[in-house]
Amino acid sequence: RREIPVLDTLLVVVDEEDIRVLVVGYLTGQGYHVLTAGDGAEMRRQMAATAVDLVLVDLGLPGEDGLRLTRYLREHTAVAVIIVTGKGEPVDRVVGLEVGADDYVAKPFDLRELLARIRSVLRRARPVQHAADSTPTPEVMRFAGWQFDLGGRRLTAPGGSEVLLTTGEFELLAALVRSPNRVLSRDHLLEATRNREAGPFDRAIDVQVGRLRKKLESDPANPQLIKAVRGAGYIFTAVVERG
Repeated sequence: RREIPVLDTLLVVVDEEDIRVLVVGYLTGQGYHVLTAGDGAEMRRQMAATAVDLVLVDLGLPGEDGLRLTRYLREHTAVAVIIVTGKGEPVDRVVGLEVGADDYVAKPFDLRELLARIRSVLRRARPVQHAADSTPTPEVMRFAGWQFDLGGRRLTAPGGSEVLLTTGEFELLAALVRSPNRVLSRDHLLEATRNREAGPFDRAIDVQVGRLRKKLESDPANPQLIKAVRGAGYIFTAVVERG
């Protein structure tokens, strides 16, 4: 029998036991080490005991809901987060992305789609792995006093402090700085950051832009670096220098 190599460690935070059993069985069969939790307290205990690569958290948890847990994870950890929303409500997705989730799936979800989302987020969450015999090529961008090290996934403010970025924020900024002074459509940015096409109510890019502006702009309400182009998308207006 072919052995399936163990991949990353996932934590499934869902209070519905039947869904937990289904998801754990499927993802374990795909080679992942899967932990479970039914509430926020158990989530914290699991994460204190084991290094976790990605958390799948249901927004509809009783008591301390998934939004609060997502906000906690984003403020205290660098773990990747996928939220599970009920009934596919766009407002749930938007709020979840606003508090720091990297992606979402809507119930009832297809297990193959869930696996694709997990693989995509984990792939984007880690630096590109170079072959052992190759020399990594640094890719550092500088703009408006900022330094953005794409290889090291580090953003340094003009004053020298490091600014933490979520996976989605990192991918969005990378797409923008690689094409400065060029209008990029929402569809283009969504494909570049999430590997999916925009739906009719998909505001994921607008949410990510809003979060990124809060970290980059001195006045996020009057942005100077990331500007919206009505009916077209967004443009990164800073002069970008490489190296």
